[in-house]
Amino acid sequence: MRVIAGSAKGRTLVAPKGSATRPVTDRIRESLFAILEPDLEGARVLDLFAGAGTLGIEALSRGAVHATFVERTKEALAALRTNLRATGLTEQSDVIPTSVLAFLEPRFAIPYDIAFCDPPFADVETHGAVLARLGIAGAVTPDAIVVARALKKHQPVVPNAARVYRTKEIGEEVLLFLRYDAAGGGG
Repeated sequence: MRVIAGSAKGRTLVAPKGSATRPVTDRIRESLFAILEPDLEGARVLDLFAGAGTLGIEALSRGAVHATFVERTKEALAALRTNLRATGLTEQSDVIPTSVLAFLEPRFAIPYDIAFCDPPFADVETHGAVLARLGIAGAVTPDAIVVARALKKHQPVVPNAARVYRTKEIGEEVLLFLRYDAAGGGG
């Protein structure tokens, strides 16, 4: 794995040992960031179920000003911290070692502009719960983009407060691009 573009372009990223996480392939990141590129400059990014941090690190490398990584597994946290040091992006980052649902409990003083939601594919119920909590918790700004990565055959339930404004199918996976309405959260 490597950073595809930006200030950390070409830097090698490590993946956690074991099968608890599934790193985002170069192909998926290239497609995702081609879509997000106009919105990255100056953005505050939230990387939920961060794993090795490939999505948040790519966003920082391409112009996001800050990223918060939420991950709870010991192996993934070690890989994430190694990757932040290797890319020189530690100062622009916060690493929160907790569960995503616990992290989303409080209200946020400064909401995020872009959020990545990439839980284990088998956990469709948690995926839907997190998407619902994002809107309720006010974790995202009113015009924020929330990207949910899922298997085409196991997509999460999209909460009433959100709408899917774009989808991108890549192999057996799908990226859902969501926006939340002001009444359902989102600032």
